[in-house]
Amino acid sequence: MSSPSFPAPGALRPFKSLAYAAPAAGPRLIVTGAVHGNEVCGTRALERLAAELDAGTLRLVRGALTLVPVCNPLAWQRGRREGERNLNRALAPTDTPRQYEDHVANWLCPLLAAHDGLLDLHSFQAQGRPFAMVGPRDNDGPLEPFAQAAREEALARRLGVDRLVDGWLATYARGVERRRAAAVAEGRQDPAALDLHPRYGVGTTEYMRSRGGWALTLECGQHDDPAAPEVAYRAVRRTLAHLGLVDEPDPAPAAPAEALSLSEVVDKRHADDRFVREWTSFDRLRAGEPIGVREDGETVHAPDDGWIVFPNARAAARSEWFYFARATTRFA
Repeated sequence: MSSPSFPAPGALRPFKSLAYAAPAAGPRLIVTGAVHGNEVCGTRALERLAAELDAGTLRLVRGALTLVPVCNPLAWQRGRREGERNLNRALAPTDTPRQYEDHVANWLCPLLAAHDGLLDLHSFQAQGRPFAMVGPRDNDGPLEPFAQAAREEALARRLGVDRLVDGWLATYARGVERRRAAAVAEGRQDPAALDLHPRYGVGTTEYMRSRGGWALTLECGQHDDPAAPEVAYRAVRRTLAHLGLVDEPDPAPAAPAEALSLSEVVDKRHADDRFVREWTSFDRLRAGEPIGVREDGETVHAPDDGWIVFPNARAAARSEWFYFARATTRFA
């Protein structure tokens, strides 16, 4: 096997987590930032929180708290989304690490599994307001069996954002099936390709749920939005209060202004596929409205009334171009 392309271990900062434990027993919470290296808001928020804990101006009264300001040191060092691949896809420990993110997973996954719950702090490329991503409803299905939906929903209503979104893993699994079918049709199927694996959509939160925990993703705003670190910090403080880790009142739950469910992910087929205009996450779409044009001239239309989510004009061929979401009554 060829040598890794990432810098030698001595050239990178080591993996780092900050662990705090109160004398009294309680929930075990882990909060992560910089799963993607160009998403700095979580890191800044967790650095601020750690400074307060170290100074004693914020005190843990029960339970345990682990902060991971930078999950992916190589991506962080390079100031880009990934080191060698997307850490938030196909996340799992492996005995045969091939890329830098495999080594991260071998450190991060056991750390996640040692906790009861996860708050994962992210930001996004296009403009838009913050939102939280929630896991599935309670179910015993084969894809993502789960029994802590009520716990996630209760916290999601207290994070300080007014838009909640679910449907990630099921939507992504359907997208992978389409990607696999296209690969077979084009004669380019590679059984070892991660992006063709049925569980390629598994990231930090999905892995956490697979180990019996609960997890939320908070998208704190656009990458460069100066308000995003404050959104992240406020959400962590609210989480600590809700779980009783600090001696502060439980924030009042709020019904979301918008509750959406992802239903489709659409890949770019060719690097020259393009949007018909500059889209922002959660722009409204009407059934049949043109969204983009393929390199071969085919127009991609909205399948129904709904919203566009995570539009990425710079996506590479055979990767996620945008998501489509519909309204849901789940959080009403």
